[in-house]
Amino acid sequence: MKLTEPEVRAIADLANLHLSDQEIARMAKDLDEILTHIDKLNELDTSDVEPMAQVLFDAGETATLRPDVVGATLDNATALANASQSGAGQFKVPKVIER
Repeated sequence: MKLTEPEVRAIADLANLHLSDQEIARMAKDLDEILTHIDKLNELDTSDVEPMAQVLFDAGETATLRPDVVGATLDNATALANASQSGAGQFKVPKVIER
């Protein structure tokens, strides 16, 4: 699968990345290699392969997750007590995405 420069520029724009022309060319090559590799992986027959995931077996004492325990919740004033800026009962944060 060959990616075009306009496609790479669109992807970079979606990711809010500002890339030079040299970076666009390098990213086009790198992304093309990744997609080619994924195409090769998709050709493999995995119909006889059992799914694998750590959540499928009982880890017992080796589990690193703690059980969920219901605890006391914070009231709004306590939650906002250390906020650098707050208003209308909410945290105020600087604008991150400019479009």
